[in-house]
Amino acid sequence: MTKDSLPDTFAGEPSGAAPEDEGPLKRDLIAGLEKGLQVIEAFDQERSRLTISEVAQRAGLTRAAARRYLITLTHLGYVRHEQKVFSLTPKVLRLGQSYLHSARLPRIVQPLLYRLAYSLEEASSAGVLDHDELVCVAAVSAGRLVSSTLQPGTRVPAFCTASGRVLLASLPQAQIEAFLARLQLEPITAHTIVNKERLLLEITRTRAQGYAVVDQELELGLRTIAVPLKNFRGETVAAVNVSVHAARMPVEDIVERCLPALLKVQVELTALL
Repeated sequence: MTKDSLPDTFAGEPSGAAPEDEGPLKRDLIAGLEKGLQVIEAFDQERSRLTISEVAQRAGLTRAAARRYLITLTHLGYVRHEQKVFSLTPKVLRLGQSYLHSARLPRIVQPLLYRLAYSLEEASSAGVLDHDELVCVAAVSAGRLVSSTLQPGTRVPAFCTASGRVLLASLPQAQIEAFLARLQLEPITAHTIVNKERLLLEITRTRAQGYAVVDQELELGLRTIAVPLKNFRGETVAAVNVSVHAARMPVEDIVERCLPALLKVQVELTALL
Protein backbone atom coordinates (compact mmCIF):
# COMPACT_ATOMS: atom_id res chain seq x y z
CA MET A 1 0.00 0.00 0.00
CA THR A 2 1.38 3.39 -0.97
CA LYS A 3 1.26 6.61 1.05
CA ASP A 4 -1.44 8.01 -1.23
CA SER A 5 -3.67 5.00 -0.65
CA LEU A 6 -3.80 5.24 3.14
CA PRO A 7 -7.49 5.86 3.86
CA ASP A 8 -7.65 6.76 7.53
CA THR A 9 -4.12 7.75 8.50
CA PHE A 10 -1.62 10.40 7.56
CA ALA A 11 1.22 9.46 5.27
CA GLY A 12 4.37 9.29 7.30
CA GLU A 13 2.49 8.99 10.60
CA PRO A 14 4.73 7.50 13.32
CA SER A 15 3.90 3.96 14.34
CA GLY A 16 3.39 5.14 17.91
CA ALA A 17 0.53 7.49 17.00
CA ALA A 18 -2.58 7.27 19.15
CA PRO A 19 -5.56 5.33 17.79
CA GLU A 20 -8.09 7.49 15.97
CA ASP A 21 -10.80 7.11 18.63
CA GLU A 22 -8.43 8.42 21.32
CA GLY A 23 -7.77 11.66 19.47
CA PRO A 24 -4.49 13.04 18.11
CA LEU A 25 -1.33 13.38 20.13
CA LYS A 26 -0.73 16.85 21.56
CA ARG A 27 2.54 17.17 19.65
CA ASP A 28 0.64 16.78 16.37
CA LEU A 29 -1.65 19.77 17.06
CA ILE A 30 -0.89 23.34 15.95
CA ALA A 31 -2.00 25.51 18.85
CA GLY A 32 -1.76 28.71 16.81
CA LEU A 33 -4.27 27.48 14.25
CA GLU A 34 -6.65 26.34 16.98
CA LYS A 35 -6.51 29.70 18.73
CA GLY A 36 -6.84 31.64 15.50
CA LEU A 37 -10.08 29.80 14.73
CA GLN A 38 -11.28 30.48 18.27
CA VAL A 39 -10.78 34.19 17.62
CA ILE A 40 -12.96 33.97 14.50
CA GLU A 41 -15.60 32.02 16.44
CA ALA A 42 -15.66 34.73 19.11
CA PHE A 43 -17.80 36.85 16.75
CA ASP A 44 -21.48 36.00 16.41
CA GLN A 45 -24.84 37.59 15.69
CA GLU A 46 -25.08 39.22 19.11
CA ARG A 47 -21.41 40.26 19.17
CA SER A 48 -20.46 41.31 15.66
CA ARG A 49 -18.03 44.05 16.83
CA LEU A 50 -15.53 43.29 19.57
CA THR A 51 -12.61 45.01 21.24
CA ILE A 52 -9.30 43.26 21.86
CA SER A 53 -10.22 42.68 25.49
CA GLU A 54 -13.58 41.19 24.54
CA VAL A 55 -11.97 38.83 22.02
CA ALA A 56 -9.40 37.80 24.62
CA GLN A 57 -12.12 36.99 27.12
CA ARG A 58 -14.31 35.07 24.68
CA ALA A 59 -11.41 33.12 23.14
CA GLY A 60 -9.63 32.41 26.43
CA LEU A 61 -6.48 34.33 25.48
CA THR A 62 -4.35 37.00 27.03
CA ARG A 63 -4.94 40.49 25.68
CA ALA A 64 -1.48 40.50 24.06
CA ALA A 65 -2.14 37.19 22.29
CA ALA A 66 -5.59 38.29 21.13
CA ARG A 67 -4.06 41.46 19.71
CA ARG A 68 -1.51 39.47 17.67
CA TYR A 69 -4.15 37.11 16.29
CA LEU A 70 -6.41 40.02 15.35
CA ILE A 71 -3.56 41.85 13.62
CA THR A 72 -2.72 38.68 11.67
CA LEU A 73 -6.34 38.06 10.67
CA THR A 74 -6.67 41.71 9.64
CA HIS A 75 -3.53 41.38 7.50
CA LEU A 76 -4.99 38.25 5.85
CA GLY A 77 -8.28 40.02 5.16
CA TYR A 78 -10.54 38.02 7.49
CA VAL A 79 -10.99 40.84 10.04
CA ARG A 80 -11.64 44.57 9.72
CA HIS A 81 -10.28 47.10 12.25
CA GLU A 82 -12.19 50.34 12.85
CA GLN A 83 -11.00 52.55 15.67
CA LYS A 84 -10.89 50.24 18.72
CA VAL A 85 -13.23 47.49 17.52
CA PHE A 86 -12.84 44.55 15.17
CA SER A 87 -15.36 42.75 12.96
CA LEU A 88 -15.28 39.91 10.47
CA THR A 89 -15.13 40.54 6.74
CA PRO A 90 -16.98 38.66 3.98
CA LYS A 91 -13.76 36.73 3.28
CA VAL A 92 -14.63 34.49 6.25
CA LEU A 93 -17.45 33.09 4.11
CA ARG A 94 -14.79 31.33 2.04
CA LEU A 95 -14.27 28.93 4.94
CA GLY A 96 -17.92 27.87 4.88
CA GLN A 97 -18.06 27.83 1.08
CA SER A 98 -15.10 25.45 1.02
CA TYR A 99 -17.20 22.95 2.95
CA LEU A 100 -20.38 23.46 0.91
CA HIS A 101 -18.46 23.12 -2.38
CA SER A 102 -16.30 20.17 -1.39
CA ALA A 103 -18.38 18.11 1.05
CA ARG A 104 -20.21 15.12 -0.38
CA LEU A 105 -23.37 15.44 1.73
CA PRO A 106 -24.69 18.79 0.40
CA ARG A 107 -24.03 17.75 -3.21
CA ILE A 108 -25.95 14.50 -2.81
CA VAL A 109 -28.85 15.96 -0.84
CA GLN A 110 -29.50 19.14 -2.85
CA PRO A 111 -31.15 17.57 -5.96
CA LEU A 112 -33.56 15.52 -3.85
CA LEU A 113 -34.38 18.56 -1.73
CA TYR A 114 -35.42 20.37 -4.91
CA ARG A 115 -37.75 17.55 -5.86
CA LEU A 116 -39.15 17.28 -2.34
CA ALA A 117 -39.72 21.01 -1.91
CA TYR A 118 -41.34 21.58 -5.28
CA SER A 119 -43.54 18.47 -5.08
CA LEU A 120 -44.97 19.70 -1.76
CA GLU A 121 -44.67 23.41 -2.62
CA GLU A 122 -43.03 23.95 0.75
CA ALA A 123 -39.50 24.72 1.96
CA SER A 124 -37.08 21.90 2.71
CA SER A 125 -33.61 21.72 4.20
CA ALA A 126 -30.97 19.31 5.47
CA GLY A 127 -28.88 19.79 8.60
CA VAL A 128 -26.22 18.21 10.76
CA LEU A 129 -25.50 18.36 14.47
CA ASP A 130 -22.52 20.45 15.57
CA HIS A 131 -22.15 20.23 19.34
CA ASP A 132 -25.50 21.51 20.64
CA GLU A 133 -26.56 23.31 17.46
CA LEU A 134 -28.19 22.35 14.20
CA VAL A 135 -26.30 23.58 11.13
CA CYS A 136 -28.12 23.86 7.81
CA VAL A 137 -26.01 22.42 4.94
CA ALA A 138 -28.55 22.54 2.09
CA ALA A 139 -31.93 24.19 1.54
CA VAL A 140 -34.60 24.85 -1.07
CA SER A 141 -37.37 27.40 -0.54
CA ALA A 142 -39.61 26.41 -3.49
CA GLY A 143 -40.72 30.03 -3.64
CA ARG A 144 -41.98 29.95 -0.05
CA LEU A 145 -40.47 32.48 2.33
CA VAL A 146 -40.86 30.55 5.58
CA SER A 147 -37.85 31.45 7.74
CA SER A 148 -34.46 33.11 7.43
CA THR A 149 -32.94 30.13 9.27
CA LEU A 150 -33.57 27.86 6.26
CA GLN A 151 -30.41 28.60 4.34
CA PRO A 152 -26.96 26.96 4.23
CA GLY A 153 -24.68 27.98 7.05
CA THR A 154 -27.31 29.06 9.57
CA ARG A 155 -27.03 27.68 13.09
CA VAL A 156 -29.94 27.25 15.49
CA PRO A 157 -30.39 25.46 18.83
CA ALA A 158 -30.92 21.75 18.23
CA PHE A 159 -33.32 21.15 21.11
CA CYS A 160 -36.21 23.16 19.67
CA THR A 161 -36.03 22.06 16.02
CA ALA A 162 -37.43 18.96 14.34
CA SER A 163 -34.14 18.12 12.62
CA GLY A 164 -32.26 18.72 15.84
CA ARG A 165 -34.47 16.31 17.78
CA VAL A 166 -34.12 13.68 15.08
CA LEU A 167 -30.34 13.93 15.34
CA LEU A 168 -30.37 13.99 19.15
CA ALA A 169 -32.58 10.88 19.14
CA SER A 170 -29.88 9.03 17.17
CA LEU A 171 -27.27 9.58 19.90
CA PRO A 172 -26.47 7.00 22.59
CA GLN A 173 -28.53 7.55 25.73
CA ALA A 174 -25.48 8.66 27.72
CA GLN A 175 -24.81 11.46 25.23
CA ILE A 176 -28.44 12.57 25.32
CA GLU A 177 -28.32 12.77 29.11
CA ALA A 178 -25.05 14.73 28.96
CA PHE A 179 -26.63 17.10 26.43
CA LEU A 180 -29.62 17.71 28.69
CA ALA A 181 -27.38 18.19 31.74
CA ARG A 182 -25.44 21.06 30.14
CA LEU A 183 -28.39 22.56 28.27
CA GLN A 184 -29.66 25.94 29.44
CA LEU A 185 -33.31 25.94 28.40
CA GLU A 186 -34.75 29.34 27.55
CA PRO A 187 -38.10 30.10 25.92
CA ILE A 188 -37.47 31.30 22.37
CA THR A 189 -41.20 31.54 21.76
CA ALA A 190 -44.25 30.89 23.91
CA HIS A 191 -44.31 27.33 22.46
CA THR A 192 -40.71 26.37 23.29
CA ILE A 193 -40.35 23.35 25.56
CA VAL A 194 -38.27 24.43 28.56
CA ASN A 195 -38.81 21.44 30.82
CA LYS A 196 -36.00 18.88 30.52
CA GLU A 197 -38.16 15.91 31.41
CA ARG A 198 -40.67 16.82 28.72
CA LEU A 199 -37.85 17.43 26.23
CA LEU A 200 -36.41 13.99 26.98
CA LEU A 201 -39.88 12.53 26.40
CA GLU A 202 -40.04 14.23 22.99
CA ILE A 203 -36.60 12.92 22.04
CA THR A 204 -37.61 9.42 23.13
CA ARG A 205 -40.84 9.66 21.13
CA THR A 206 -38.87 10.82 18.10
CA ARG A 207 -36.58 7.79 18.35
CA ALA A 208 -39.57 5.44 18.59
CA GLN A 209 -41.62 6.87 15.71
CA GLY A 210 -38.75 7.77 13.40
CA TYR A 211 -39.66 11.41 12.85
CA ALA A 212 -40.16 14.65 14.77
CA VAL A 213 -42.71 17.45 14.50
CA VAL A 214 -41.99 20.83 16.08
CA ASP A 215 -44.70 23.48 16.20
CA GLN A 216 -43.45 27.09 16.48
CA GLU A 217 -40.84 26.40 19.16
CA LEU A 218 -38.02 28.10 17.25
CA GLU A 219 -40.00 30.76 15.46
CA LEU A 220 -43.64 31.83 15.56
CA GLY A 221 -45.48 30.62 12.47
CA LEU A 222 -42.87 27.96 11.65
CA ARG A 223 -43.91 24.30 11.72
CA THR A 224 -41.43 21.58 10.77
CA ILE A 225 -41.34 17.82 10.32
CA ALA A 226 -38.03 15.96 9.97
CA VAL A 227 -36.65 12.46 9.46
CA PRO A 228 -33.10 11.13 9.88
CA LEU A 229 -30.81 10.45 6.93
CA LYS A 230 -28.81 7.26 7.40
CA ASN A 231 -25.91 5.84 5.44
CA PHE A 232 -25.66 2.26 4.21
CA ARG A 233 -24.28 1.23 7.62
CA GLY A 234 -27.39 2.52 9.37
CA GLU A 235 -25.59 5.50 10.95
CA THR A 236 -27.50 8.78 11.14
CA VAL A 237 -25.44 11.39 9.29
CA ALA A 238 -27.96 14.21 8.85
CA ALA A 239 -31.64 15.12 8.97
CA VAL A 240 -33.97 16.41 6.28
CA ASN A 241 -37.10 18.42 6.96
CA VAL A 242 -40.09 20.15 5.44
CA SER A 243 -41.01 23.53 6.87
CA VAL A 244 -44.41 25.14 6.48
CA HIS A 245 -46.07 28.32 7.65
CA ALA A 246 -48.67 27.79 10.36
CA ALA A 247 -51.24 29.78 8.38
CA ARG A 248 -51.00 27.35 5.44
CA MET A 249 -51.03 24.00 7.21
CA PRO A 250 -52.53 22.93 10.56
CA VAL A 251 -50.15 20.93 12.71
CA GLU A 252 -52.62 18.02 12.62
CA ASP A 253 -52.13 17.71 8.84
CA ILE A 254 -48.35 17.96 8.59
CA VAL A 255 -47.66 14.25 9.15
CA GLU A 256 -50.24 13.05 6.62
CA ARG A 257 -49.26 15.56 3.96
CA CYS A 258 -45.47 15.66 4.32
CA LEU A 259 -44.18 12.46 5.96
CA PRO A 260 -44.71 10.09 2.97
CA ALA A 261 -42.61 12.31 0.70
CA LEU A 262 -39.94 12.67 3.37
CA LEU A 263 -39.73 8.91 3.86
CA LYS A 264 -39.33 8.39 0.11
CA VAL A 265 -36.40 10.80 0.02
CA GLN A 266 -34.99 9.12 3.12
CA VAL A 267 -34.93 5.72 1.37
CA GLU A 268 -33.34 7.12 -1.79
CA LEU A 269 -30.62 8.94 0.09
CA THR A 270 -29.75 5.89 2.20
CA ALA A 271 -28.63 4.17 -0.99
CA LEU A 272 -26.38 7.15 -1.84
CA LEU A 273 -24.81 8.00 1.50
